[in-house]
Amino acid sequence: MKDHVRSHWDAALLVCGKCSKKIGGGFGPRGKRSLTKALRDEPGFGKGRKAAIGVVETRCLGICPKGAVTLVDSRRPGRWRIVPAGADVTALTQLLDQEAVSQAAE
Repeated sequence: MKDHVRSHWDAALLVCGKCSKKIGGGFGPRGKRSLTKALRDEPGFGKGRKAAIGVVETRCLGICPKGAVTLVDSRRPGRWRIVPAGADVTALTQLLDQEAVSQAAE
């Protein structure tokens, strides 16, 4: 039996499952999708091993903001994001990428 499996992930996004369930969607073109599913639809993001950035829904992260979802980017684990319902997911992914590039340059 193998003791490890390779992935092509450069990073992982951890999305709080409890926050997502409380909001009941709130993202995507019609506001019906969860943040996890909306992020997975973005280019380069996904849930499989071959995605560039993996998106994983976790258990409760303990922040529990009202009307928002907690998000942890593994490229910046010291800074957790609170994403309000209805936020533009494409703009969010661009912001996360810019922050990762700026941190790498430091």
